[in-house]
Amino acid sequence: MTKPFLSIIIPAYNEAERLPPTLASIDAFLAGQDYSAEVLVVENGSSDDTLSIARAYQARMPYLRVFSESARGKGLAVRRGMLEAQGAYRFLCDADLSMPIEQVNRFLPPALKNVEVAIGSRELPGSQRHGEPAYRHLVGRVFNAMVRWLVLPAIQDSQCGFKCFTAEAADAVFPLQTMGGMSFDAEVLFIARREGYRVQEVAIDWYFDPDSRVRLVQDSLRMAFDLIAIRKNARQGRYDA
Repeated sequence: MTKPFLSIIIPAYNEAERLPPTLASIDAFLAGQDYSAEVLVVENGSSDDTLSIARAYQARMPYLRVFSESARGKGLAVRRGMLEAQGAYRFLCDADLSMPIEQVNRFLPPALKNVEVAIGSRELPGSQRHGEPAYRHLVGRVFNAMVRWLVLPAIQDSQCGFKCFTAEAADAVFPLQTMGGMSFDAEVLFIARREGYRVQEVAIDWYFDPDSRVRLVQDSLRMAFDLIAIRKNARQGRYDA
């Protein structure tokens, strides 16, 4: 079986309401592309009908693959999806589709060449934020300053939920991932750089979703401690391939 050019990976925790329109939008978009693709939904620990809804969509989307992780944690779902994916390029996509799916082509050749890890950025010139409260943007910038200081110098937006890895980079980076929660973004980008992969930010349009699952204060505090843990893991050799 020929492997697809693109894999779109959607981690899904209690996404029964947001997942159907997202899958419909992705299906319509892929129908107009000249490359092959697959979509992977990785449900993890949901208490609603996310898993059954995702499986029901397989009848109309034959290239949709559905997986289930019993434990909660976005990082766990992303790791599973990245390692199950077969695509030459593996694109992480938030279930709320806060970036228009059409912009996925900005992460792929021919728009972007010779880049192993491309990450969506809401901070580059040309990017746009829509509808985000000022206080959330401020907290995000403070946290990103910590990320740049501790683990990812020069990366302006490590936490945006849209990222693309080549198959080679994904297969090298994600087996070394240790964090199952929200801090996985910073960890896998840190590992990618250690492994010598180029990480490049890509300007996107981003639409704030009031139903965001990020708990601004609690998650930011937890992630701050995780940044210190990433440095400790590196010193202890846990990221040595």
